[in-house]
Amino acid sequence: MRRIVKPLFLVSVTAGMVLLLASSLGQWIPDDTAPVGEAILSPGTGERITVEVRNAGGVDGMARAATDHLRSAGFDVVGIGNAARFDQQESVVIDRVGRPETAAGVARALGIDSVRSEPDPNLFVDVTVRLGSEWVVPRGPGTVPEDPVAGRPRRAETSTGSER
Repeated sequence: MRRIVKPLFLVSVTAGMVLLLASSLGQWIPDDTAPVGEAILSPGTGERITVEVRNAGGVDGMARAATDHLRSAGFDVVGIGNAARFDQQESVVIDRVGRPETAAGVARALGIDSVRSEPDPNLFVDVTVRLGSEWVVPRGPGTVPEDPVAGRPRRAETSTGSER
């Protein structure tokens, strides 16, 4: 009986170790269920455009809506959250790496007119998006934008405030 138990035990332990190793290596194999859309690449570098999205307008769900919109457009959103303050009405897209054409592409995708360049080597993103309270999710070219929270059409309003 012992002649059978010891080899059976060793085979079981070896099989378990092989399964554990295969499982740990499997996480590094690309998943076939990844998004089908093409990733947006930085002009001239061939690298993904990394974006951080900040809610600077104080509207609930705004940063999440923008993130979903950018990801569906192929951008790599690596940071999402609130800005330090919620007093911004107009949205702005900020170039962080000295490639304003990259920020302009993000701005076009979000329907934002204001783009500026403020390179910052301490940030690990290409572009920062600061969403003002007036931003709405673009539905597509020539369509009425949607309210990011309620999911209903929203009128565009003009702002009298200065750009921040």
